[in-house]
Order: sequence, then C-alpha cells, then structure tokens
Amino acid sequence: MSVSLSKKRKKELRKLQGTAEKVLEAQRLVAADAADLARATGSQLRHLGEEVVVPEARARYRKYVEPSVNRARPYAEAGYAKGKKFFDGRVIPAAGSVVGRLAGAYDATATKLGARTIVIEEPKKKSNAGAVIAAVLGIAAAVGIFVAAYRALSADDELWVADEPVASPDA
Repeated sequence: MSVSLSKKRKKELRKLQGTAEKVLEAQRLVAADAADLARATGSQLRHLGEEVVVPEARARYRKYVEPSVNRARPYAEAGYAKGKKFFDGRVIPAAGSVVGRLAGAYDATATKLGARTIVIEEPKKKSNAGAVIAAVLGIAAAVGIFVAAYRALSADDELWVADEPVASPDA
C-alpha cells in the first residue's frame, strides 16, 4: 500500500521539516552556550573558594578548633600510651598463649599420628598492675565529670523563674 501526498501537503511537510531543523540548530547553540557558561561559573567558583572560603576556613580552624585539639592532645597521647601498654602487655601475650596452646595440641595430635612436630614456647606471664590503676583512674575521672555536670545542670533549675505564677488546680 502506498500513500500519495498532494503537492500542497508535500510542500507544507518540507517547510515544517526546515523549521524543525532551524529549531534543532538553535537548541544546539543554546546548549553549547549553557555548557560554556557552566564551565566559566565553575572556574569562578573555584577561584572564589581559593581566595575567600579556604582562608576563612583556615582562620576559623586556627581560632576555634586548634586550641581544643592542642588542649586535648596530652589526654589523647596518654590514652594511646595506656592502650598500647595494655595491648602489648595483655592482648599480645594472650594471643601468643592461644597460638602456643593450639600448636601444642597440633604437636600432640601429630605425634600420635606420626607426623613431625612444631615446637613453640609459651611466653612468660607477667603481672601488670598499671592497667588496673589506669582503669580505676579513668573511672574516677568519668565519675568526677558526671558529678560536676550534674551540679552545674541542677544549679540552673534554681535560677529559673516562671513568667506567671502557677495557679492551683480547682478542687
């Protein structure tokens, strides 16, 4: 089945096709201009960030954050040292002990089965009271902070004054 169009209809379709091509070309130009504008805006934002935002952020960091970090540094270093001491003094020997016992069990099993043995000596156990003292001091400090915060917050309740007197409920 073929469709035949009149000359008038063909002329209108060609005209419509030309208009569509012009609109499409205009849209391509607008999209290209929008992309150029987006690139220029990104560049300006990058320069603005480098010239204004980053220096302001650094100044605020130095003014507000750095003093707190410097005050907290000794506590963090002390906590790290205590944790490292505990890990080196308790966790590593315990893990070594477990590995030693497993190797001993393997040796015993291998001996019974006739395979070759692996010998690992168990580390000597040491008593370390420093970790216990550090834990007690940490708990005492936490309790002290909690008591100070409770007293500070409970003192605020006494300073509060109602705007209107409280009416008694009707009986």
